Amino acid sequence: MRVLFVSDVYFPRVNGVSTSIRTFREDLASCGVETLLVAPSYAGAPPQAEPGITRVSSAGVPGDPEDRRMRWGALKRALDSLDARGIDVVHVHTPFIAHYAGTRFARATHTPCVATYHTFFEEYLHHYVPVLPRGLGRVMARAFTRAQCRDVQALVAPSEPMRRILYDYGVTTPIHVVPTGLPPDRFGPGDGQRFRARAGLPADRPLVLYVGRVAHEKNIDFLIRSFAHVRRRVPAALLVIAGEGPARASLQQHELDSHR
Repeated sequence: MRVLFVSDVYFPRVNGVSTSIRTFREDLASCGVETLLVAPSYAGAPPQAEPGITRVSSAGVPGDPEDRRMRWGALKRALDSLDARGIDVVHVHTPFIAHYAGTRFARATHTPCVATYHTFFEEYLHHYVPVLPRGLGRVMARAFTRAQCRDVQALVAPSEPMRRILYDYGVTTPIHVVPTGLPPDRFGPGDGQRFRARAGLPADRPLVLYVGRVAHEKNIDFLIRSFAHVRRRVPAALLVIAGEGPARASLQQHELDSHR
């Protein structure tokens, strides 16, 4: 069996979608399923060591230094060059150019197509298009989601709450909950004392840790505001935010402003 993944993002772009794709590719390979991935190229990225990946020439996304936009003509040529007779399922992972190119390829080749709904766009959109009224953005996000979900034969949701949200939107496409797992080696014990020693922190100082992508939709500023209440009760407590992302600069500025 062969599955074609199509995505607007993949490593070296670090986010949940990239991690999910790599995890599923590795797990499917262990089950004897071959996967092909079509994803954008990234300027300055090291040579790709993973097999079965086709990189498509891309351009920058205005206002978003992290992501790349695959060129439609190059993406279409990359997909059309594939031997559709050897592909059993098309799996679309993102709702942008990859969605329309992937569903187009599936229709043209009469191949079943599924999509994973990774992101709650209703709460995502206003962070990146702040000029859009939140109410209008919510209506647009729901209509956009319903239209795209009609393009595929089945949907994958990473959680039961996400499936309920999609059904509340009025999506009628069958939805299957398939959580993104983590490789067992990721659960190895850490060395908290080594981190404290490197950061110059006392061994007994209370720490609160956030590990993840530092993006606006993660609502980390709410975490920072909430932590102020913790500090009033436990003055020595320290919040550690471990990660990179587009919200880092604004969060650092927020922290500076709070101390002025």
